[in-house]
Amino acid sequence: MADKRKLNKNEIKKQLVDVNSKIENGVFIFTGPMVIVDFANAIKKPVNEIISYFFKQGKMYNINKTLDEEEIATLCLDYGYDFQKEKEINAQNFMDNVEIFDEEKELSERPPIITVMGHVDHGKTTLIDKIRGSQIAENEAGGITQHIGAYQVEYKKKKITFLDTPGHESFALMRSRGAKLTDIIVLVIAADDGVMAQTKEAIAHAKFSNVPIIVFVNKMDKQNADLEKIKAELSNENIISEDWGGDIQFVIGSALQNKGINDLFEAILIQSEMLELKANSNRLPIGTIVESHIDKGRGTIATLIVENGTLMQRDFIVAGSKYGRVRTLEDFFGKKINFALPGTPVVVTGLNYVPQAGDKFFAFKDEKFAKNLAQKKEFADKQKNLRERNVVEIKDGKKIINLIIKSDVQGTAEAVKHSLSKLQNEEAKINIVSANVGLVSKSDLLLAIASNASIYCFNTLLNSNLNKMVEENKIEVKFYKIIYKMIADVEKMLKGKLAPKYKDELTGRALVLKVFFYSKVGNIAGCKMETGFIKANAKVKIYRENKLIHEGKIDSLQKEKNLVKKVEVGKEFGTHIYKFNDIKVDDIIEAYQEVEIKK
Repeated sequence: MADKRKLNKNEIKKQLVDVNSKIENGVFIFTGPMVIVDFANAIKKPVNEIISYFFKQGKMYNINKTLDEEEIATLCLDYGYDFQKEKEINAQNFMDNVEIFDEEKELSERPPIITVMGHVDHGKTTLIDKIRGSQIAENEAGGITQHIGAYQVEYKKKKITFLDTPGHESFALMRSRGAKLTDIIVLVIAADDGVMAQTKEAIAHAKFSNVPIIVFVNKMDKQNADLEKIKAELSNENIISEDWGGDIQFVIGSALQNKGINDLFEAILIQSEMLELKANSNRLPIGTIVESHIDKGRGTIATLIVENGTLMQRDFIVAGSKYGRVRTLEDFFGKKINFALPGTPVVVTGLNYVPQAGDKFFAFKDEKFAKNLAQKKEFADKQKNLRERNVVEIKDGKKIINLIIKSDVQGTAEAVKHSLSKLQNEEAKINIVSANVGLVSKSDLLLAIASNASIYCFNTLLNSNLNKMVEENKIEVKFYKIIYKMIADVEKMLKGKLAPKYKDELTGRALVLKVFFYSKVGNIAGCKMETGFIKANAKVKIYRENKLIHEGKIDSLQKEKNLVKKVEVGKEFGTHIYKFNDIKVDDIIEAYQEVEIKK
């Protein structure tokens, strides 16, 4: 039977666009942040000139410094160019930028993908086991399943996919790699305990990923269960239940006693309906790697979740910067299957490499195209890693500085959070991603990577076995024993984010004595410095009969036939004003230099 699935290859080939950074008709075209040496080459200016420009602003940049879009725009204006940012889709970024077009009539409802999170000992594992166990019993699979990192249940003839992963760490890892796999987070919280450190971590992850939350209040069978207390504590984290006027569904139950699980399924289906989750089963698949490992007997075993399309045997898949071919497919019971539909977790064998958790994958029928795409992505990834990463988040016109607070006592963590979150100035502000207690954990580091945050510790330390991870990912971790010292350092950091401000200071005046014309340059003014001095590249104002007629800058500065950097009072010189030829005898040239205004 002919394979009539729509091809991903066609969509990708149509949308691949390589954009060369260049000047075209006075407009600098670029695609995003770029290193100084690349910018200088694109506008055909000396690298040292660009470095000097920033040095005058108190910024010690080198040729490999990545300029953000704001800095590129400022430079363009200073050089007299307009600028235009264009979107580039290439082998390196196509997985995140290619738009897959499916007509509405081709789409059908797909199962929601759920991640369960919660504080240790709040019953998350018990809840997962009960959900898995009930499904196993219904399917008469003998109560034995393989652990594949994901599984699927059916409720009221509708399927729900659960990511069965080690909670925050796996979620944060996927988030840090750009994967947006989870549709809904189920937050498990014990009714006899309350909001704890990992509860807040889970909320922080959900907010950063913009994923809706359903709260499952567990252990309602306990004598000291206090639902209202839970609602009050969660409201402080801006998680407000529907009966308190919010939009968060709360489900109460007891995982141990198998109570509330069907209510949880109902809540998930309601939330899924609101999200309108749809996919096209009649195309080659696109999805995400959940986990993978090497089995001595079977080679690479990888768990995938198909998000769109249908996965079949013999499909070539590109995941990350590698490609391989699917040999077999199995469901989470270990049963051989012929295909996997959208929203379905599936175990595949046959890949000749081990993909990473969070890698997105695209499937193809054309091996040559898949191999070429993977090789190009591998090369582009290596080039990208060689460049410095310095992309700053901006919100409401201000740079956002993300911090994670760790402390030995929860009260102190909250106090520090309260103090630091108020700090801001006209150009930057502090955002507290998370504030909790204990040693800095792997979960904290993954959250720091995902949110581009620094970690500030008060009276607590870093797990020694995580030092390598901190170094490899260049995560800033600072330690304090005095709160006001931490606050003072953050204030100092904020001041450092303020761009220097300058004013134009008059350095001298010159009188135009003669005007010479050169065909290659234009009008050259022969002048005498009457007061002060003038420097090469100085800003100038031209006055004629006491009226300002032009503002610009020096294009060249010469004494006799030699280019000079400075001419002082009493000396004669020749100069050409950038893009200005209407210079006349007796015009006055005022020279200015930028002087930093002290903060």
